[in-house]
Amino acid sequence: MKVCDHLASANGRTLFTIEILPPLKGENIKNLFKNIDPLMEFKPPFIDVTYHREEYVYKKKEGGLLEKSATRKRPGTVGICAALQNHYKVDTVPHIICGGFSREETENALIDLHFLGIDNVLVLQGDGIKGEGRFVPEPDGHKFASDLLQQVVNMNNGKFLDEDISNTAPTNFCIGVAGYPEKHFAAPNLKTDLKYLKLKVDLGAQYIVTQMFFDNAKYFDFVLKCKEAGINVPIIPGIKPITTKTQSSVLPTTFHIDLPEELADEVEKCKDNAAVKEVGIEWAIKQSKELIKAGVPTLHFYSMGKSDPIYRIAKALF
Repeated sequence: MKVCDHLASANGRTLFTIEILPPLKGENIKNLFKNIDPLMEFKPPFIDVTYHREEYVYKKKEGGLLEKSATRKRPGTVGICAALQNHYKVDTVPHIICGGFSREETENALIDLHFLGIDNVLVLQGDGIKGEGRFVPEPDGHKFASDLLQQVVNMNNGKFLDEDISNTAPTNFCIGVAGYPEKHFAAPNLKTDLKYLKLKVDLGAQYIVTQMFFDNAKYFDFVLKCKEAGINVPIIPGIKPITTKTQSSVLPTTFHIDLPEELADEVEKCKDNAAVKEVGIEWAIKQSKELIKAGVPTLHFYSMGKSDPIYRIAKALF
């Protein structure tokens, strides 16, 4: 079932959904299930699975020369989505990114997803290579999420890279994209960011999932500005509870977001991470209650591989 159908059939009820990280390479799939199992109590209609692109290491060769070698630290998103779908009988949303893929490799991945009965994708530009500063597309790859989205739309319309393909059925993906209440870090301003978000919706994006935020006012203002820009698809808020003191500085730096002064002050007062976790859970519960009251389509929790904080938040809400 498609994300857009789940949202439509909720009849105004706020759903509970989660986003998970692929486990580190070498971990057993049972470890992933162990983290997700408690959260299935709240019947998430779909689970997002992120994609982490390759990283590079330099290996010393004979003579002292360095060889650049690609490495992947996490298993593939396609396989994990298939495993979750089979194990839990739940819909999955694989993240499809520009970085690290040619257009042909993207098409092959989408054909595999279609074959497996996975009919949702979240389309993203993705991060640049760690340590290289800016995003650089692969040869014959996509530079922007809008270009990647267009490829998915083309496949939904039966248009593939090889025009001679005649026996391949069109795909039927429900396409989501990312939104940034505090603007994408590469955009010069929010108005420009919204212009490109509107382009993605016009091309065929059917819903938006926001970057994490800790101030609901920024989400509500973002939704209002989207409507003023003619963006009328569902906008799903992304929620992440703070669980360690380090996150109060790492999250703003990594995700280009602000922490409200009240939250930052409460975290600063904490003597240890156990206390921070309690502050983060209470803040997320407060956020979530206000969002539910406002009628958001679903609360989408970024689990970051840890289910306990999400479980406690959901238990207080649903």
